[in-house]
Amino acid sequence: MTYVLPTEEQQLAVDSFRKFLESEIRPFARQYTDRFIPKEAMLEITPALAEFGLPGADIQEEFGGLGLPLVTRAMLLEELMTVSVDIGLFMMINCGIARFLANLAPAHLRERYLPGVMAGRVFGAFGISEPDVGSNVIDIKTKGVRDGDHWVINGEKTWITGGHYSDFFICTTRTSEKGLSHFLIDREEHGYETRNIEKIALNSQSTAQIFVTDARVPHSNMCGEEGVGLKNTVKEFEMARPHVGLLSIGLMRASLEETIAYAKERKQFGKVIASHQLIAAKIAEMATLLDASKLMCYRALSMIDMGIRCDMQSSMAKWFATESAVKVCRDAVQIHGGNGLTKEFNVERLAREAIVIPIPDGTTEIQKLIIARALTGVSAFV
Repeated sequence: MTYVLPTEEQQLAVDSFRKFLESEIRPFARQYTDRFIPKEAMLEITPALAEFGLPGADIQEEFGGLGLPLVTRAMLLEELMTVSVDIGLFMMINCGIARFLANLAPAHLRERYLPGVMAGRVFGAFGISEPDVGSNVIDIKTKGVRDGDHWVINGEKTWITGGHYSDFFICTTRTSEKGLSHFLIDREEHGYETRNIEKIALNSQSTAQIFVTDARVPHSNMCGEEGVGLKNTVKEFEMARPHVGLLSIGLMRASLEETIAYAKERKQFGKVIASHQLIAAKIAEMATLLDASKLMCYRALSMIDMGIRCDMQSSMAKWFATESAVKVCRDAVQIHGGNGLTKEFNVERLAREAIVIPIPDGTTEIQKLIIARALTGVSAFV
């Protein structure tokens, strides 16, 4: 699997989007540094992002999308994540929601929700993790009980990106002793409550708990076949992991750009620090880790575009990119010296954000177990 350079059309789309981000989104993001972006404020920018294809770039044209490759959408997301990981993370989830609705939702739900999601006017979320359930999805406790043409659903979800913003969410629900299913639960129609979670970083967007209490959800709101929720969730993880890698690529790009600019201006011992060999070596290492991460993430995304299973490659990309970002952003702080510890320089914030990213969608340790299972055929999970 080789890395393919962007086509002329892709590069034009990226260049146009980058100009928009610099003029409109970067100033917006600066207003909310380490401060929560209210939903009404987020709604001020999401319709404009939608005009560039986020989140509808890869959705089939028959459903109102642009029908572009997943890799093209990823290139746009990378640009957004370089400007703001908070906004990029939130948009990444809505990209996944749009794809989920297009591919798994029944027609009546797709027609009702997908146009609003693609237009940036309606927000969704995925409800998988629970207080006692992370990567062990099979142990989900949120339960649905069939009552005629409805299911009564009860449970608690946590670490839900975009949860507080959500107008609806896709709830992974236990519908039998061994079977999981997905339901679309509408906040206004069926009811659920959310509460934001404060973290070390990435607090400008919503990471929330979701509480579902006796929600009566029509059977027709089931997405996919009953009992195959685990299989569909695993597919979502395969898709999500290289996208989490893109978050790290955005952080590394931003850190590298800040570091190069600083190293060319800051003087010590009578010369700019970029001319000191140890600083130069760190910058070279940062750039190489960034480039290797991009190669691995886009390899996995290209395989998904071609319909090739890539559990192992997705896990490799997620592990390598997220851990590389921790090192790259830490080195950016080190090169900035004392200035890197102050909030006047962005590298302090980028380093805190990088620490978060190895955790979601399976920790680094989980990724290693998945890779080893793919190579040996022996599972360490049982």
